Amino acid sequence: MADAPVIVIGGPTASGKSGLALAIAERLDAIVINGDAIQVYSDLRLLTARPSDGDERRAPHRLYGMLDASETCSAGRWQALALAEIDAAIAAGKRAVVVGGTGLYLRALTEGIAPIPDIPADIRAAVRARYAEIGGAEFYDELGARDPVMAARLQPADGQRLMRAWEVIEATGRSLAQWQEEPVEAPALDFTMIVLSPPREEIYAACDARLIAMVAGGALDEVAALMNRAESEALDPGLSVLKAVGYAELAAHLSGKSSLDEALAAAQQQTRRYAKRQMTWFRHQLPDRKSAAPANIQVLKYYCVNQSEIFSNIS
Repeated sequence: MADAPVIVIGGPTASGKSGLALAIAERLDAIVINGDAIQVYSDLRLLTARPSDGDERRAPHRLYGMLDASETCSAGRWQALALAEIDAAIAAGKRAVVVGGTGLYLRALTEGIAPIPDIPADIRAAVRARYAEIGGAEFYDELGARDPVMAARLQPADGQRLMRAWEVIEATGRSLAQWQEEPVEAPALDFTMIVLSPPREEIYAACDARLIAMVAGGALDEVAALMNRAESEALDPGLSVLKAVGYAELAAHLSGKSSLDEALAAAQQQTRRYAKRQMTWFRHQLPDRKSAAPANIQVLKYYCVNQSEIFSNIS
């Protein structure tokens, strides 16, 4: 398994995943593949902590900044793109290093995903228009009348998942719950999974410092440009990139609703909360090296980034 063609690096934001992926890629002549749901978008490069131009010159990077803000990227779509990039890397005689903090994406890659068909754009747009028209509470009631199983699993305030459940049953005639019960086939690949888990206080401090550096480096200009575009093109406020951590808080400052210090503090708080959710997800949702993991996955967990230990486990 140490020679598995795919190395997967997961963990909370600001844990050092991207730097480790780059170090491994340089060491093993590998290709880095993005596994973050927001870094797939071309907007907000600084705010989403995408690799720099210098990093991308040191090793090939794939699936970063390849979608427009107006597009959507589901776990299924990303999985198909990632598998294609992995196949291309293997065909070129290289290793693949998939790195990101979107746990659902990483699990879709390593363990497979329910075969839900793509949702037509017109249905997706109609569902979002309906949600915007009537609001979450009434939308939840309407979903309950049409798909009581999914409604029972969701909360009225969980707009994204409510709309997802509606668009699936609208497009396919079947509940998302039924699709999720379909047999899932894992990709025919072997994975070495590295899950970084530095101490919480270190993660929080790194989150705070990185956001300060992002603002100093021009993140406000990125947010302003996307705000202008969202207004001029009437972009759907539910689009993933508009929900990037820190975007709403910095946008509030640019709209005159808060001072920069207030916006920065609020954005730092949201980033810490996001990191906490990620830590919880990786702790409970991905297989553990001490428990039964799928046969195609070797799980390596690290309290902090110890590159010498990591390199001794991969080759």
